[in-house]
Amino acid sequence: MTRTLSTPPTLPAGTLANSPQPTLPASGNLLLRPWEPADAPTFLSAYQDTETRRWHTNRPTTETQVREWFDTYRQDWQQEKAGHWAVTRAGAEVLGRIALRSLDFDEGTAVLAYWVLPSARGAGVASRALSSLSTWAIDEIGFHRLELEHSTSNNASCRVATKSGYLLEGTRRSAAVHDDGRHDMHLHARIRGDRVRLR
Repeated sequence: MTRTLSTPPTLPAGTLANSPQPTLPASGNLLLRPWEPADAPTFLSAYQDTETRRWHTNRPTTETQVREWFDTYRQDWQQEKAGHWAVTRAGAEVLGRIALRSLDFDEGTAVLAYWVLPSARGAGVASRALSSLSTWAIDEIGFHRLELEHSTSNNASCRVATKSGYLLEGTRRSAAVHDDGRHDMHLHARIRGDRVRLR
């Protein structure tokens, strides 16, 4: 269905698809890069971890399925639906995942999601990756508002969000289903013009 807007879109079509998905630097010698087929074993291993499984019900079960996900990730970029990056140490060792999803070019909004492998937790990997991707999305691409959600029981994710300049805006009651049932979700957001003080 074609929509007729009374205001121009915040971002024009082609803003992402007209260029290859970029590799983005982050502090601490981190590099966010597109996923590669060779990353499939590491990606799959993340979903064997109890803590990762606790918060992610959509999980791959084989390396073949992971590579199919990677193919979808490439299509998502070309169709301007999402961007998915491996969080790596200098482009090599995979430490985690971060994604920019639910892209709305009319409103200039997007949603972020992330996880970090157990071996990389507690070292600021997620917050540095989130800060880098958020700055790029707002300052270089032109998104106006970025959101992320996490279970109110996920204290680690809450710390990542606030450390990266995402203000807690409220609680969405019983908004998501995890393996152990429904969870209330914290909603955080970062908008253009926020005076972000990274911690």
